[in-house]
Amino acid sequence: MKRLLAPVLIVLTLVCAAGAGPAFAAKSAPGVPADKMPDKLKGIGITERLGEKIDKTLTFKDEAGKDVQLSQYFVGDKPVFLSIVYYGCPNLCNYYLNGVFDVLKTSEWKAGKEFTFVVVSMDPTETPELAQAKKETYQKEYPGLGEWHFLTGKEENIKTLASQVGFGYRWDDETEQYAHSAAAFILTPAGEISRYLYGILFDKTTLRLSLVEASKSKIGTIIDKVILFCFRFDPHAKKYSFYAYNIMRASAGATVVLLGLFLIPFWRRQRRVQLPGRRVRDGREPGETTGDV
Repeated sequence: MKRLLAPVLIVLTLVCAAGAGPAFAAKSAPGVPADKMPDKLKGIGITERLGEKIDKTLTFKDEAGKDVQLSQYFVGDKPVFLSIVYYGCPNLCNYYLNGVFDVLKTSEWKAGKEFTFVVVSMDPTETPELAQAKKETYQKEYPGLGEWHFLTGKEENIKTLASQVGFGYRWDDETEQYAHSAAAFILTPAGEISRYLYGILFDKTTLRLSLVEASKSKIGTIIDKVILFCFRFDPHAKKYSFYAYNIMRASAGATVVLLGLFLIPFWRRQRRVQLPGRRVRDGREPGETTGDV
């Protein structure tokens, strides 16, 4: 039994470990207590609202200037990768979007196929023309990555969406820029906030598992599902880590299956021998002796 069980456990462990990769997520800076934060940074940052839903009836304008509801980007089983930036940003937004497209370039999945990719500008003065120009820039730099949506909107709708996902930002008169942080929001097809990915560099495996998880395992391969079974997102480390409880459950299940495979044929053989009216191979009735002394 040990010889039968060992390969199953080894394969399970190797599948999980292979999916883990060398690193799961880019490191993010530790949080700063609100009472020790400079006044100009107060209200800026991310407040996680996992499990809460956004208002999918909020309206924006797409790159062509057409009025759209967020609901049209939540289709079928596809999770949504949401970003809040502004297209005229001279620094952080560009680094963030570059990081997003760099990881998408290494992925086998395409936006518009396995997931939906939506970018919303936090600047209500920005126009669809500017959104289209930004989109075209990235299409030239990163061709063939799928379908992207770059939106603009009214201030009230932008603020509502930002508040619902916990994205804090504000205009800084001194620098004449928006002060904000960098994070991606992974949403379920129902519009529920499933995961936050921080920073400007993203790990391919973390992104993939986040999308699989947000889809309730409706997308991805069987290997993705096995890996996700082996790992759970660690909110403190901001990465996926081994989930010992599920590993133990899987091992126990494998043990039961293997015991069944071993014992069922044995029980059947025993039953055939013990059934009344059946003869053993030499033609005697069960329990009959040869009469030899």
